Amino acid sequence: MSNYQAGESEAAQVAPSVPVPAVQLSNITKRFGSVVACDQVDLDLYQGQIHGLLGENGAGKSTLMKILIGLVVPDGGSIKINGVEAPTFDPQSAAGLGIAMVHQDFSLVEPLTVWENVALGERGSLRPAAVRERVGEISERYGLPIDPDATVSGLGAGMRQRVEIIKCLRRDPSILIFDEPTSVLTPEESAQLFQSLRRDVAAEGRAVVLVSHKLDEVLAATDKVTVMRQGAVVARETTSETDAPALARAMVGRKVSLRSERGAFGSFDPRGSNSEARGESQSPTRTVDQAEVEPVLRIEGASISGASGNVLLDGLNLDLYPGQVVGVAGVEGNGQRALADLLSGLMPLKEGTVLVDGNPVPTGRPGAMSRAGIAVVPEDRSDSGAATQMSVAENLILVDQGRFASRGVIDRGAVDQFARQMIADFDIQCSGPDAPLWTLSGGNQQRVVLARELAGEPRVLVAAQPTAGLDVGAIEYIEERLRQAARAGVAVLLISSELEEILGLADRVVVMHAGRIVGQWRRDEVDLEQLGLLMGGV
Repeated sequence: MSNYQAGESEAAQVAPSVPVPAVQLSNITKRFGSVVACDQVDLDLYQGQIHGLLGENGAGKSTLMKILIGLVVPDGGSIKINGVEAPTFDPQSAAGLGIAMVHQDFSLVEPLTVWENVALGERGSLRPAAVRERVGEISERYGLPIDPDATVSGLGAGMRQRVEIIKCLRRDPSILIFDEPTSVLTPEESAQLFQSLRRDVAAEGRAVVLVSHKLDEVLAATDKVTVMRQGAVVARETTSETDAPALARAMVGRKVSLRSERGAFGSFDPRGSNSEARGESQSPTRTVDQAEVEPVLRIEGASISGASGNVLLDGLNLDLYPGQVVGVAGVEGNGQRALADLLSGLMPLKEGTVLVDGNPVPTGRPGAMSRAGIAVVPEDRSDSGAATQMSVAENLILVDQGRFASRGVIDRGAVDQFARQMIADFDIQCSGPDAPLWTLSGGNQQRVVLARELAGEPRVLVAAQPTAGLDVGAIEYIEERLRQAARAGVAVLLISSELEEILGLADRVVVMHAGRIVGQWRRDEVDLEQLGLLMGGV
C-alpha cells in the first residue's frame, strides 16, 4: 500500500461520518419563458431537521418545491433522495419515495366531506370508520380540530387548510413540505402545529421544509434557513445564529418598514403609538366624529343561516364611516366569512338590512352590492377573487366589463390601455396584460384583485385576509394601499386573523363572536386582555 493510500485509510478511520442528506437538490434551474424562476439553486434537507425556505412572493420557493414533488420538470440540475440520484421525477415516483406536500393553494373536492377528501387517492379497500378515526387522531395531536363529516364546500379558508394538512399527514411521509401552512390559521393553531411537528421530526427522523413568509414561525420552528430572491439563493443561515431583521433584509434586498418587519416576526407592540407603528410616511387615517357624519355603510340586525340551518350571523349591527379603517377581530369561524359574503352579494339576509348612504341594498343579488359602491377583496383570491386561467387584463375588468363595451362588443384596445395603466399604478410584476394570472406570484395576484376593486372608486372596501400568504414586502405594499384608500375617504372594513395587522391598521376595532359584534374600541383605547376574552367567547 502506498503512503498516500495508507494516509487516506487512516484518515477515513478517524474522520467523523457525514450524514447523507435526505434530499439534495443541485443546480436546479427552471425558466418560464424569459422569467428565471430557479437559477442554479442548491438545497440540502436532513433527517431530524426542519429547514426554513424564505423569500418574497415570486422568489422561486414554490417552484423549487413543485420540482421536488414532480409537478414541475426542471430545465437543469439533479435530485438525490438519500444519496441516490433520481433520473426521472414525477408525482407518483415522489410519493413512492415518501415525499408529500401541503400546498398553499387548496386541492380539495368541495362536494365531498372532510374524511372523503382525506381518503382520496388511497389504495386498497376503503374503511370510512377507520378514516374518520384517523382524522380525529391527527386533528387532536396537531391541534387542528375539525368535523370529519363536514362538507368541504361549507368550510372557510382556515378549516380547508386544516383538511389539507391532515390529508398530507395521514400518509405519514418521511420528507414533508409545508408551503405557507399557517397563512389562514390562528396563532394558537400555528403554535400547536409546530410544537407537534418538532416532536415528530425528532422522534421519527422526518426531513421537513417549511416555506413561509412569517419570520417568527421560521425562527421558532426551524433548524436551518435558506433565503431566495429573484430565483437564486442569497443566504444560508443556522436559525439560532440569525435574527428576523437580517432575514427580512435578505428577503427583500432592503430594509423594510418598522410596522411590516414587526408584523412579520411577531414582535409588533399594539400599544405603541400610531406614528411609530405606521412610520412617518404612513400617517394614520383621519379621525371621524361619528356624531357629525352619517355612516356610509350600515348593517342592521343582519341574520343569516347556513345550508344546514346553523346560525352564521345573529342580529349583527355594524356602522362604517368614510375615511375610517374598521378591523374585525375574532377566531376563525365566528361569522367573518358570512359577513364578507353578505357584502359580496353572495348571501341573502334572513333578517335585517344593509344600507349604503342610507339607501337599502338588496342582498343575495349578483352585482347589487358592487353597484351600490361596495368593493370586496375576498379571503381566497384563487377561489373567488380571480380567475387564474384568464389573463391579467381579463381579471382587471371582471366586475365592470360594461365600461369597455359598445353594443355588447368589448373594445380590446381600451381594455389593453386600462390594464397597462393598472399594471403601472400598482407595480404588478408580469410580462404584460395578456399574461395568464396563474403565472404571477401570490403577491402580484393580490395586487391585480386590489387594483380591480379600487379602480371602480368604491364608497366601501371590504378586505378579507388581504395579506394572507404574502411576504413582508407585499404586506407593506397592500397595507399602505388600504391606508391610502381610507385617506381618500373610502370606508375600509378589514377582516383579518392577524391581530397585529388589525391593531396596526384599524382606527376602530370590533370583535366578532358567534355571528355578532360583542365589543368595540377606538384603536388607542384597545384593552388587549378584554379583547382576548371576547374573542374566546368570555
